Amino acid sequence: MPFLKLGIVVTIFIALCVGTAYYCYKRVFYAPKRKPRGENECEIPDGDVYEVYREQIVAWIKQVRSMPRESVEITSFDGLKLRGKYYEYQAGAPVELLFNGYRGYGERDLSGGVERCFALGRNVIIIDQRSCGESEGNTTTFGIKERLDCLKWIEFAIERFGKDVKIIIGGVSMGGATVLMAAGETLPENVVCVMSDCGYSSSKEIIKKVVKDMKLPVGLVYPFIKLGARWFGKFDLDETSPLESVQRARVPVIFIHGDYDDFVPWEMSKKLYEACASKKRFVTIEGAGHGLAYPANKKKYVDELREFEKEWMA
Repeated sequence: MPFLKLGIVVTIFIALCVGTAYYCYKRVFYAPKRKPRGENECEIPDGDVYEVYREQIVAWIKQVRSMPRESVEITSFDGLKLRGKYYEYQAGAPVELLFNGYRGYGERDLSGGVERCFALGRNVIIIDQRSCGESEGNTTTFGIKERLDCLKWIEFAIERFGKDVKIIIGGVSMGGATVLMAAGETLPENVVCVMSDCGYSSSKEIIKKVVKDMKLPVGLVYPFIKLGARWFGKFDLDETSPLESVQRARVPVIFIHGDYDDFVPWEMSKKLYEACASKKRFVTIEGAGHGLAYPANKKKYVDELREFEKEWMA
């Protein structure tokens, strides 16, 4: 009987652990199937800080919907169909690959990037990351697997635009972390610059920060989040991080971050900048909230990118 009772206790304990890990996976990493958006539907991120820029964001979304564009698609390393939209400024111009943020999608997060890329004389592909927008998948991995998707998009760009094409990889929030992790991989010479806008230093740090903001016990909750990623998401949160990757970077990197960001702290980008081993620049956009550096100060944003381009082109 004592052994039977012990077995029941152990079984209940294991079930509680598995159930908690699964719940954490669903809350943090799982992305349900996306419904197609209506032609007049213009979504902006949640939060009062975005309401200030609602008209601008909606105008950008409507603008890119009215522009000539080409739907593009690749197959990820693990068999997912990933999709994006190509906007051409001028044939033969450098191409910027832009990646959306956590639980966002290309059109919502990156429509303003089309205007910005055109101002810099660049063609641009705005990309729906795995489990986002029109791309396949149901697990967001905080840039761990997405960095490998980035490498596939680079291969696509070289094949699509020619072996001499110059490529910039950029992103906002998780997209910024994605391209920083890709920067730690072996990149073809076509990649001439990396642009991270409000990227976080590591998945672990940003998840722990959010858990703390939710007034939950970090030491108790985070292990179950990590287990959920491993057991149900099939990835390891500690496999790599932006902070580790920038120490291996050989491509010029520009870090942009608003100092009013209450989601991904400004200090994370500063830490990344200090650790970066390649040519680099750090840009603070005063008064900008999370992912709002460009609409907050378009002139400074473009001017800093243009000046940095002169440096890495020299």
